[in-house]
Amino acid sequence: MRFLGNVLATVIGLIVFVLLLIFGSIFLVTAISSQSQEVVKIEQNSILKLTLDRPIQERIEEENPFDDLDIFPGMSPVPLGLIELKGEIENASLDPDIEGIYLELSVVSAGFATLEELRNSLIKFKESDKFIVAYGEYYSEGAYYLASIADEVYLNPAGLMEFDGLSTEIVYYKEFLNNIGIEPEIFRVGEYKSAVEPFLRNDMSPENRYQIQEYMGDLHQHYLEKVAEAREIDLPTITEISDNALIRKPGDAVKYNLVTDTVYYDQVLSILKARVGAGDDGLNLISYKKYTKSTRYNRQDFSSNKVAVIVAEGQIISGEGGSGFLGGNKIAAEIRKARNNESIKAIVLRINSPGGSALASDVMWREVKLAAEVKPVIASMSDVAASGGYYMAMAADTIVAYPNTITGSIGIFALLFNAEDLLTNKIGLNFETVSTGKFSNLASPTERFSEAERQYLQQSVERGYESFVGKAAAGRNLSIDSLKSLASGRVWTGSDAVERGLVDFEGGIGDAIRIAAESAGLGDDYMVRYYPEKKDFLTELLNNPMDQVNSMFYSDEQKLLAPLVKQMEKLNAMEGTQVLLPFQVNSFE
Repeated sequence: MRFLGNVLATVIGLIVFVLLLIFGSIFLVTAISSQSQEVVKIEQNSILKLTLDRPIQERIEEENPFDDLDIFPGMSPVPLGLIELKGEIENASLDPDIEGIYLELSVVSAGFATLEELRNSLIKFKESDKFIVAYGEYYSEGAYYLASIADEVYLNPAGLMEFDGLSTEIVYYKEFLNNIGIEPEIFRVGEYKSAVEPFLRNDMSPENRYQIQEYMGDLHQHYLEKVAEAREIDLPTITEISDNALIRKPGDAVKYNLVTDTVYYDQVLSILKARVGAGDDGLNLISYKKYTKSTRYNRQDFSSNKVAVIVAEGQIISGEGGSGFLGGNKIAAEIRKARNNESIKAIVLRINSPGGSALASDVMWREVKLAAEVKPVIASMSDVAASGGYYMAMAADTIVAYPNTITGSIGIFALLFNAEDLLTNKIGLNFETVSTGKFSNLASPTERFSEAERQYLQQSVERGYESFVGKAAAGRNLSIDSLKSLASGRVWTGSDAVERGLVDFEGGIGDAIRIAAESAGLGDDYMVRYYPEKKDFLTELLNNPMDQVNSMFYSDEQKLLAPLVKQMEKLNAMEGTQVLLPFQVNSFE
């Protein structure tokens, strides 16, 4: 009887589970359908509210239908797409019912060039004779970079403002690895190719310190010049404010004219009401997400001529990529399809990548080269297009970068690990190998490398470097010696790269699209299409359920460890020789 009772309970439990699953699915489909079909009406005298509290990436690859539902506690915030943000800001500039933009800022998680692109879009919005008001309880350097172009900038009276320059920190693993019995085996070319330094030494090499100081100095100088221009403050004064951290309390920001005044949120709302003449009926603040569902002023260009923008973002690996990684085969296929598509008259390759697999980079380079033989190919560099990211760009007809893009790093390395001490002496595992040749067990993590194996691997890396340099020199019409003087893994800002011939022009993605259209002789008769095409969330959920769930949810513990986990994922993705940036580039924070 007990057995039958357990069976009956199990059956009932399964029935209840299936019913809950069915009703839950119906609820989700209904909620998603209602969200996707919602059309928001824009009232007169409305203000577009941009709360930039989510990570900003190049483009949203798939729309998350759960974004507005708020039914899953702990859901990871859905990133904002730079391309989508720029599009809605342009729409708002054309919309007669949008009077201005309200920027709500604190810490903006975005790279240097992403901030530049977004900032330029906001400046262009102001040219439509509409206002921008910014408010923050706390301004990071990046948040203030955006806020500085506003007509009025407000800070909470008890708030904080970071305006003291940039810094970076690199973690070194050598001693840790030594303590646990792992010995890194490193092969590289280029004294500036310092991506492997954290595994090789316990401190920063003079070469790496020099290049970081140089590029960070250039980035900060550009930052100060733009802020000084926006706030109408002379450059020596703004430099002194930053160098000496003179903004130590909210009142200091007012004193030095970095903000208009210190006010509370309710006072900002009153200021906005006065701006649009709102009475007792209240203020029409429309969120960015809702504004995307108002399609009246979303321009749809139609033409038989297309300019394809292929977005390549993330660390480069072979295969299809995904979850923050750029798949070499996937992007190569997109370039190949664009080359063979007769309606696509020109290609813009939008690159935001620190590099990665040398093989995958070369696969994409080949497709860029083939495409450039039959139609214009323009490379548009975003926050970073270095090492493998530069490798992708160097076969393009024209390369465009922001002044604060990180690029160059023409070098190559291989990183392997010998875990013999850990596995044998510390854990007690013993290994016996039978091989048929001198190099059959090459790069085994259970045996020390022989001198012959080290020479074999070093020669392989050197051949890869010569190939990289040769292709870069040919693509940029420079001699090998000239290109080598700019290589050795050295990192350059976009403005430095223009001066040295590694990049053609300073500019953003709009400039790259314009150059592409002009090169193809299209005039104004073209439409822009972005690739890879956006994925359907529900289809991806059915095909890759765990990937979708993992991307949506993070516990607090995972959030704290997320940077370390991400670093380990990137390390694990390193297969074969690498063309990778020598350090992690973060945003103004």
